[in-house]
This record gives sequence, structure tokens and C-alpha cells, in this order.
Amino acid sequence: MILLFSASPVLADPPRFDLAGPTLDVTVTHAGAALPISRVPNLSAGDQLSIKADLPAGQSAHYLLVAAFLRGATNPPPETWFFRSPTWDPKARGGLKITVPPGAQQMLVFLAPETGGDFKTLVSAVRGRPGAFVRASQDLNQASLDRSRLDAFLAAVRKTGRDDPDHLKDISALLARGLGIKLDADCFQKVQELQAACLMQGQDSLVLDDGHSTSIVQALTTGSTADLVQQLSATPQAGLGYYSPYVGAVMDIARLMESFHTARYQYIPALATFQADRLSLVLNTPPSFHSPMSVLVVALPAVEPPRAPPLRPVDSKDAYCAARPDLLLPVEGAPLVFSTGYARDMVLRLKRRGGEPIDLPVRADAGKGGLIVDTAGFGPAGIEGPLDGALHGNWGFEPFEGPQFRLETARPQPWRLAEGDEQSLIVGRDAAVRLQAPGAACVEAVMLRQPSGETQTLAWKPTGPEELAVTVPLGPFQPGPVTLLVKPYGRQEPDAVTLRAYAQAGRLDSFAFHAGDLTGTLQGARLDEVAGLTLRGVTFTPAQLTTAGGADELTLATADAEAAGKLKAGETAAAKVALKDGRTVALKVSVQSTRPSIALIAKSIRADAPGARHAIELADKDELARGATLTFSVHAQAPARFSGHEQLEVATLDSAARATLTLADGLVLEDSQVALATLDTAKAFNPSAFGALRFRIVEDGAAGDWQPLATLVRLPVLRDLKCPAGPGKPCELTGADLFLIDQPSSGPTFDHPVTVPEGFTGDILSVPHPTRAGRLYVKLRDDPQVVNRLDLPAKDLAPAPGA
Repeated sequence: MILLFSASPVLADPPRFDLAGPTLDVTVTHAGAALPISRVPNLSAGDQLSIKADLPAGQSAHYLLVAAFLRGATNPPPETWFFRSPTWDPKARGGLKITVPPGAQQMLVFLAPETGGDFKTLVSAVRGRPGAFVRASQDLNQASLDRSRLDAFLAAVRKTGRDDPDHLKDISALLARGLGIKLDADCFQKVQELQAACLMQGQDSLVLDDGHSTSIVQALTTGSTADLVQQLSATPQAGLGYYSPYVGAVMDIARLMESFHTARYQYIPALATFQADRLSLVLNTPPSFHSPMSVLVVALPAVEPPRAPPLRPVDSKDAYCAARPDLLLPVEGAPLVFSTGYARDMVLRLKRRGGEPIDLPVRADAGKGGLIVDTAGFGPAGIEGPLDGALHGNWGFEPFEGPQFRLETARPQPWRLAEGDEQSLIVGRDAAVRLQAPGAACVEAVMLRQPSGETQTLAWKPTGPEELAVTVPLGPFQPGPVTLLVKPYGRQEPDAVTLRAYAQAGRLDSFAFHAGDLTGTLQGARLDEVAGLTLRGVTFTPAQLTTAGGADELTLATADAEAAGKLKAGETAAAKVALKDGRTVALKVSVQSTRPSIALIAKSIRADAPGARHAIELADKDELARGATLTFSVHAQAPARFSGHEQLEVATLDSAARATLTLADGLVLEDSQVALATLDTAKAFNPSAFGALRFRIVEDGAAGDWQPLATLVRLPVLRDLKCPAGPGKPCELTGADLFLIDQPSSGPTFDHPVTVPEGFTGDILSVPHPTRAGRLYVKLRDDPQVVNRLDLPAKDLAPAPGA
């Protein structure tokens, strides 16, 4: 978001600095070395300055060039610190040649229209109110530096918006970071053609106060100007250009200068912008050549000790590749490194064991977000392992040492998967894995070797000094080995990394295990892929798999009763589920309390109604006719006594039919250890229920083991058995629900049975002629293993007509 400047509502919008003024040629000589002023961040006592106004050949108005040194707000400078040069005089065309005197703190340059007493008037004004000019020097100097940041930002945005609009958002973010500019994120919500223009709106407010200091304009609207001009700053070029608290002065600095204008002169500010090695002046007020005439005020760098730019790496933990041709070192903290020529002759000095340091040229690029290193002269041959690099250069005349960086060299690497990613490659989908090795910074590309042998370039990004995040598309792959090729800078042969791809794993929901048991139940999907489970050193192997409703239940059993007995109720541990393809999956398991258990004592069966009688005599005492009532008794085992909160569940093997008996319905306590249960099969089960019944106890949500109880069979309603005279001829069996008979036979050995067709719907069934005591034998469809006798005497079948 752009930090917009908001002036007091009583003030009109300040004029912008968009009027081109004259140009100054300023050269500084320090200790025998000469530099243009655009490369000098500070002046020092003893520096020799050459100052010349570059005015047009046909300049009609005569300007007096005056240079003045200041030494603080309360200490007027001596008259000998003022120097004049009549720019119109051919003898003075060479400008001023002056030396910075000891004790000077600030320096101003004036361009004053020629009058009879112009020089003396100017000297008198400065010596009379030195504090105002000290403040003007500081504010103008800081404003010029901030303007350099703004100009660099606008030029780059303008160029990017024209040449590469697709990357404007990314480049703008880098520019803002390096130059200390705040962006308006809403600009990127506009159509692409309008984004650059939006970013450049409010140019004079893009670089402003940091919000923690009172700006000049705010102070002007609330305090005394006389008091204001006496307030001095001890931190000119604060932060070397990063959010000066006085940058607001440029918005209304003319008001400050109005406080000391005279009848003959008014002072107007001139921002010094860097154009090549010259200072081009920019004005926000048109100069006047009528009384009061306009004096242009220009600030040169302060006279102070040099201070190195506070550059710092964006991330001090990052590593960089010394062999990379486009090596970029992301830095921040000193915007003037990017917007001025103060930093010069910068190199990245690489230190290596047993050899001379290697200097690689460096240039600052705000659009790239850091320092560009020229690695063309770097030969990594023979260099192994990481290198330490430090930034060196000159800040103006003084050498400085910048931040340090860790650099890597390209070499064969034993790449490995990050912990936890060993099973991340799943065929049929894109998978993200992390590769780790010391030389991750030197990776140029990552490729996937297809089953055909061709390679595919993969998307990847560094996530640390020794780690890459790689996206691997495994749509056409089968489970098995997968080869990645990691290509480093400076080497032709890539490093091959063999990984393993797996099929989609089944779903693991839970593992229910009760203390004291030897079995547990794993729930989920695709549990046929499970090879085993280990819980606190106890190994469980698959026993029985059942599937119902799209979900699997896998019973896992252990033979180590001693180890299983050490698993205590309430313990929580991570079980490892081993899959058949070699993977392991962690599953959190809580050992549940010991399950309740009971023992069957006795049972009895009563017909469905008084006097009711079936024609089929059930031969097995465990068979229970539907409609009959089953009464059975049980004895408490664990716990040893009933609490009164128990339930008894009776169900078929597949649990499709289930009945629950409670103390309120079907369950009676004989005493604290014995209970009697009554099950009315007609009420408990629907007409489709049949087969083996089992029962278990449930207490407080914990269920005991299922135990066999009886076999529920459905009986047909039989009315008559009619047979013709003479053996060997078939009989007719009439009744309802005859499909419940599986096979009728003339004898108990079923030597010549008749099979009833599936889905039989008739009420007359042809059956064999009885051979023994006139009785037939049947096997029921619900329990075909048992032979039951038909207690229905045969009747003579009337002869057919005409027989």
C-alpha cells in the first residue's frame, strides 16, 4: 500500500518539483582523488571543490554563484566561509575553486540574480539566521536523495510497463523493497494497461515519512515557524535514504523559506537530481526577476564522517551458487545504493582455503532486487565445498565492507529425500517432494526420466540452503522406481536420484484394541493392502477381512499373549501399519478398557404360540424356528458382577439382523452374576432373517466377543401330503412358503433327493414317495446341513379321471 502524504486541510496542495532549472558541475577532490559530486555522499574538511554553473550561452539574466559553509544553528559562519563567482564574467567562467574549512558542517550553493548588493545581502541573511539555512540544507539534501529513489522507481516501472507488463507486479515488489517505496496493492487489481500508470500516481507522495516522526508540514500547521527553524537534526541522510523524517519538508519547504525572505530577495528551493555526473536542478516555483527576486538554494552533501551503507541480505540463511552466470544476491536496507552512484567499484570477494581471494565485479539492480555478480571470471575447477563471500567497495572516497554471503560450488551430490517424504510419490497424480543436499543453491534444473527414456523438466524452487521442493507428475507411471535428474550449474552430467512411486494407499481410520485381547479391529478402506501392524512392539497380523457399506474391517491378531498383556487401558501410542508394497503408515491408537465377557449357561425354546405345531420336526437342538421364543441364561465373568447397565446383543453373522435386550426389555437379573434373556424371534427379526445367531454383552460402550447362540430357520406351512397307490410314484405336498425347503427325500440318507428350484412360488410340490413308516425327510434352505423329519402322514391321492 502506498503511504500517502496527507497535509492539513487548511493548506492547498503544494506545488510539484517539475520545473527544470540550471545545471551545476561539481567535482570533489579528496586525498588526491577526484570524483563528481553525484558519487560523493559526504564532504570532509580539506576537500577541494570545483563548482561551475552550466548556463545557456544566451543567458540574459546574470546569476551570482555563491557557495557558503555553515557550522550549526546557533553559530553564524564567518564571512570568509562565503565565496562568490559572477557567472556572466568571462574571467569567472571556470567557476569556484574552494576548500572545505575545518569546523564546517553543511554547505549551500546559491544562484542569486545580480543586484548592487547581492553578495553582502545574502551573507547578511545567512549569518543573521543560520538555523533556518541549516534546516534548509538538511531538508533539501534529504529531499534530493529521496527524489533519486523516486526517479529510479518511476523509470523502472515505466520501462517494465512498456516492455514487460506481465512481470510488472513482481518487479515492482523488488523495486519497492530495494528503494524503500511502498506500493499500492490495489493497482494490480486494474487491467494490465493501467497498472503502471496507477503505480506512478502521487509521485511526490510515494517516498514519505515513516509515520513515527512529525513532518515539516505538520509542524508548520501546529507550531511557531520561528521555533521550527531552530529545531535541528543530528541525522542528515538518516538511514542513508530510508524513510527520512524530514522528507515531508520538500512538500512545503517554500513556506519555511518565506520566514526569512527580504524586500529584495526571496529564497526558493532547488532539488539536485543526478544526471550522469552533473546536478540538474528541479524547481517547484518559477523564479522571479522582479523584487523580491528569487534566489535558488541548492544543498550539497553534509560535511561529516563517512558512513557505510547498511546493506543486509534479505535472508541471511540463504546460500548462493558461485558458478551461476546470473548470480543475484538479494539485499535491502540501503536504498541509495540503488538510486545513486555513491557505491562504486563493488566486488564480491570469495575466500578459499589455500588460495588467493577471488574478486567478482558487482553492480546494484533495484529491478532485480539486489546485487548482480559477474561470475564470468570465476573458474570453479578444483574448488570443493562452500565459500565465504563478502561485499567490498567504495562509498564515495572511502572503502567499505558490506554483508557476507555463503556460496556453494557445483559438484556431484548424494541427494536424499527429506524425512517424511519417503512415501510422497503416488502414481496417478502430481506429488511434491523435498530433495536435500549441501549444494542445493547450484541447481540449474530438475528433470524426470519418463518410462520411454525421455526427460521432462520439472517445476522446483529452493526452500532452504540445502533443500529443493520439486513437483513430480506421475500420471503415466506405474508403482516402482522413479528417476529424477538434478542438473547443477557448471556441470554437464546431472545427478541421478532414484525414488520409489507407490499406488494410492488405502484409508486407515482407526484400530480398536482392548486391553487383555489378542485381536484388534482395523477400520478403513483397501485394507487388503495391509501386511501387519505393530503397536508398542506387539506385532499383529491379518486374520479376517470383511467389507460392508463400502468400508473394510480387518481383524488383526497377535500370538504373543505376554507382550499383548502389557498394553494397558488408556495408553496412547503411534502404531505402524505396514503395507504390502513396503510402505509404513502411522496411526494413532488408544488402548481401550478391558472388554466385558459372559458365559452361556443354558437355553430353551418355546413354540411361537400355545398349541402351535409345525409339520417339520427340527432334529438339531440348536435350531430355532422363526416365531419361537428363545430363553437363555448367562454368567458374568469380566467384570465378575453385573452393574445393571448391561445390554445383550443378538445378531446374525453379517449383523444384517440385530436385536438388543436390556433390563427394560427382555433381560432379567437373577442375581448380580446371572441374567436371563428372552428373545421373541417374531418381534426381534424380520421375515428375511435366518442363519446362525450370535450374542455378546455391551457395557458402557465396550462390547465383548461374539459367541454362538442358535441357528434361526424359517419353516414353511405344510397342509397335506397326498400319495398315489403303489410305491415309487411321486406324491404331492401342499402348503405355503414351500421355497424354504431345500431338498425333500424319501429316506434319512437322502439317496434320491429332489431339489426345490430357486424362487419356487407354487403351493404344490412334487416329492418322492415315502418308503419308511410313511414319512418324508427334508433339508431346509436356511440350514441345509441338518436332516429334519416331516411329521405329516400321507393321504391317498384320488385316481386321475379315466384311470
